[in-house]
Amino acid sequence: MGVTEKIKEIEDEMACTQKNKATNYHLGTLKAKLAKLKSELLIEGGSKSGPAQDNFDVARAGDARVALIGFPSVGKSSLLASITETKSEAAAYEFTTLTCIPGNLYYKGTRIQVLDLPGIIEGAARGKGRGKEVIAVARSADLVLMVLDAQKEGLQRHREILEGELESVGIRLNKSPPDITLSQKATGGIKMNNTVPLTNFGPDPQKTVLNMLKQYKINNAEILFRCDATVDEFIDVVIGNRKYVRCLYVYNKIDTITIEEIDGLARMPHSTVISVSDELNMDTLIEHIWEYLGLTRIYTKRRGQAPDLEEPVVLSSIRKGTTVKSLCQNVSQQMLRDFSFAMVWGHSAKHEPQRCGLSHPLMDQDVVQVVTMSAKEQRNDKNYQRQVQAFDDAYKKKKKAARDLKMKKVGRLVR
Repeated sequence: MGVTEKIKEIEDEMACTQKNKATNYHLGTLKAKLAKLKSELLIEGGSKSGPAQDNFDVARAGDARVALIGFPSVGKSSLLASITETKSEAAAYEFTTLTCIPGNLYYKGTRIQVLDLPGIIEGAARGKGRGKEVIAVARSADLVLMVLDAQKEGLQRHREILEGELESVGIRLNKSPPDITLSQKATGGIKMNNTVPLTNFGPDPQKTVLNMLKQYKINNAEILFRCDATVDEFIDVVIGNRKYVRCLYVYNKIDTITIEEIDGLARMPHSTVISVSDELNMDTLIEHIWEYLGLTRIYTKRRGQAPDLEEPVVLSSIRKGTTVKSLCQNVSQQMLRDFSFAMVWGHSAKHEPQRCGLSHPLMDQDVVQVVTMSAKEQRNDKNYQRQVQAFDDAYKKKKKAARDLKMKKVGRLVR
């Protein structure tokens, strides 16, 4: 029996099983088997040799990345052309866009990379219609813009289908990672603790967890639940390759439906309504993109000088965070290594200026002056000797490489 047949058999068994406290143990075991088989199916599909897929490897650029995902002919290319200066081919027939087309959205002093991807169809997670390449790009995005046709959504359930396709390859939309710690050990068996009651694992949660771990051949581990997690969330932690991405659902072509239908779509969670052809509500869409990306502009200043208000350092809560430490990492690792304290002006400061450490959270349009340690303070630092030794080792290694290269060239000349 192949992997596909096993998956179908387990799905049929789950559909026939009643959901109650008594069957939680059995359903948890089936879900663990199903997730493992789906992972194997994806690996098999990705390992098949074939012609190279061009134009999907777009270098990451700008302060954030947004991916446009949707069914064919819903207006993705028109939307890209509307909010950026890039002209993507748009036509009245399906599959107009066949490659990944990047564009840049400039807003509030930031540069946001927007990727127009080919339309995907049901079964994209299994490779239909270049679906795997499209979904792989979506995993690298900071925000997914799911573009939907407002006229067709009520009948064809495009939103539900696309959510299922992304869910099946480990992309979790508008969800946070569960507060579960799983540490595999060499010996000691399974040790499980929880700080809150587990209501989704049946009458004996430990038995359910042990049997699920058995499916993945994990026999020694320490597990700590700090939330009332579900079986699916625990499987995500065990597998460990899940991607949590924010998603904004964009209903296009609202000029073709009634005002009551527009109101119903606009009230759905994480949703906004637009019409690209009539340029309706485009400003609101761009503002929502900014909010969902969680970008923070920080202006830097030197001691005794005015702040630089022309080119802010843009931090993201999705990537490295928005603390003083994140700011130093964005500027240079040396600044982080030699950091002493920071002076902060703005909304995040209790008084201006406020002297802060690395863990201080920054807010949009704060002004920050980073003060590094003096030479004397660096010599008194506990890590100073280790840093000196690392620099010396790197210098000797570089010098040795240059000497070896020179000797190699001399040997060739002698021959």
